[in-house]
Amino acid sequence: MSTKDLRAPKRKLLPEMEGRTARWYARNRGSAAQLAEYRRQAARLAEGLPAGAAVLEVAPGPGYLAIELARLGAYRITGLDFSRTFVELAGEAARRAGVEVTFRQGDVHELPFPADWFDLVVCQAAFKNFVRPVRALDELHRVLRPGGRAVIHDLRADASPADIEREVARMGLGGLDAFWTRSALRMLRRRAVTADTFARLAAESAFGGAEVDRDGLIGLEVRLRKTA
Repeated sequence: MSTKDLRAPKRKLLPEMEGRTARWYARNRGSAAQLAEYRRQAARLAEGLPAGAAVLEVAPGPGYLAIELARLGAYRITGLDFSRTFVELAGEAARRAGVEVTFRQGDVHELPFPADWFDLVVCQAAFKNFVRPVRALDELHRVLRPGGRAVIHDLRADASPADIEREVARMGLGGLDAFWTRSALRMLRRRAVTADTFARLAAESAFGGAEVDRDGLIGLEVRLRKTA
């Protein structure tokens, strides 16, 4: 049985990220410390990205990273999220920021875009929720142009409770928000994968492999490229 077959039954999408829950998440992710981190990540992703490049963010949530990318250059940025509430919130945030980003609802397993369309695909804090992880990677590969790259950040399955505690402290949250964020991360860790497992998933996908490194206290950074 392949890694793909082993993983799929244990995953599910999160349709509950709608309404009040999605709005709470958007508010929590909008702290000053986290917005500064989005700006740092956007600057790293934009390195070497030519003007006019087409960028897709899968599962952008409230859209903060996509908006920071849009501030940095004349890119054509699209965000695709399973949650209709997040699509609405992200669109509102982009309008307030005065940047042009197209947000739409859809499923990563059946991306509504033609092949060879994007120069860069980004996915943050969502891969662990995909029902068919290898299928999702295959779809990212399909929509990338030859030579294009994908960057995935997500929670590590082997992040310790102490690491989670320190990460939440860095988010600048307090009171109940910090408590619920710690609780959510501990729960989500059960769905996450280790660096070794992610490398095996990438090897089974159309990418044929990936560079996988630890990212910060609790995360993974996965870099994939479509062969030119």
